[in-house]
Amino acid sequence: MVGQSDIRVTLSKSPHAELPSEICEHKGVGHPDTICDGVAEAVSRALCAAYLQTYGEIRHHNVDKALLIGGQSKPKFGGGEITAKVRLIVAGRAASLPGKDDVSEVVCTAAKKYLTTTLRCPIDMFAIESAVRTTSPNLDRVMPAPGKLPLANDTSFGVGFAPYSSLEQSVLDTASLVCSSLFRQEFPVAGDDFKVMGVRFDEQVNLTIALAVTDRHVESCSDYFSMKDAMSAWLLDRLGCPATLRLNALDDPASKDESGIYLTVSGLSAEHGDDGQVGRGNRVSRLITPSRPMSLEAAAGKCPVTHVGKIYNVLADQIARELVSRAPCVLEANVQIVSCIGQPINLPQLVEVEVVRKDMLLGMQTTRRIEEMTNQYFSQLNKLTEQLVHGKVHLF
Repeated sequence: MVGQSDIRVTLSKSPHAELPSEICEHKGVGHPDTICDGVAEAVSRALCAAYLQTYGEIRHHNVDKALLIGGQSKPKFGGGEITAKVRLIVAGRAASLPGKDDVSEVVCTAAKKYLTTTLRCPIDMFAIESAVRTTSPNLDRVMPAPGKLPLANDTSFGVGFAPYSSLEQSVLDTASLVCSSLFRQEFPVAGDDFKVMGVRFDEQVNLTIALAVTDRHVESCSDYFSMKDAMSAWLLDRLGCPATLRLNALDDPASKDESGIYLTVSGLSAEHGDDGQVGRGNRVSRLITPSRPMSLEAAAGKCPVTHVGKIYNVLADQIARELVSRAPCVLEANVQIVSCIGQPINLPQLVEVEVVRKDMLLGMQTTRRIEEMTNQYFSQLNKLTEQLVHGKVHLF
């Protein structure tokens, strides 16, 4: 349980919605950075399963360093070709398994399975490499001894906020529409790689979407622009809020060939136009939010038992959402949690909770309620670890 002296509750008098402008972004499932996040987390979960099967416990690992090196392609109306594969390198540290190459096999198998189940492109366009090495003996000590709590394996912090602003919700709603089976059925030309950037000026919302278009479904430039107009209209019609929308803003309206439009062979910019890394994409909130407090820690790929870069970011997000949903007087909540390496993971250096109240007052009763709810989450860290191991919590 966190000591009361370690929980600081403060009152903010500046609601997020009152900001004159706001920016947020979501990177879709096929974006190179999101691919790296997804693969890293799939590898972590696979290692957890292998450790549990082999040793009966999760061993130390940290595989949050994946790099996607884009390939080469020649998009063409009616269907082009991939001329150089995408390299996907997973790096990090992991406790060994009995076989000499067992860790590498787990890494590559998990990465391939994730790509196969998540993306609609040919998976043989990826060349997967494992650069995972054994972990430091010193870091092994943070794993829990029998009957003991795990220790924080890093000095770091996690951040969470609630609720979503209207802009943030619009960006997530737009992303959900682009990912939806209805949209994909209506527009098979749409690839898996997309990004939504939202900008608000007072009440005006502008959405800019980059969406990879698959060449085999396009016959010409005029066909491309007709499909683009239809996709834009479809999204705006279902978004449910007033906004301007720009789709593939770099396209040249005067283009006469494939070079002036966002055309791909696979539906991924990774085939030629972009590279990726873990931690450059969505935070635990599923958004990139420069108007909010943020941690630069990548949650994906980290050990769900000891790594505060994963656990505290998820915990901060959950605490903030719980406060807003269960405390009617709290309009907004920002939570920051700071660890100290080697200390029990349920004893952070500081938990700072900043709230916006309807009456702009912060009394002892509210403070105690916030402290109780926060402590409740820290008392259930084993439950959170189990949820993370089974992929029940969104991380990016």
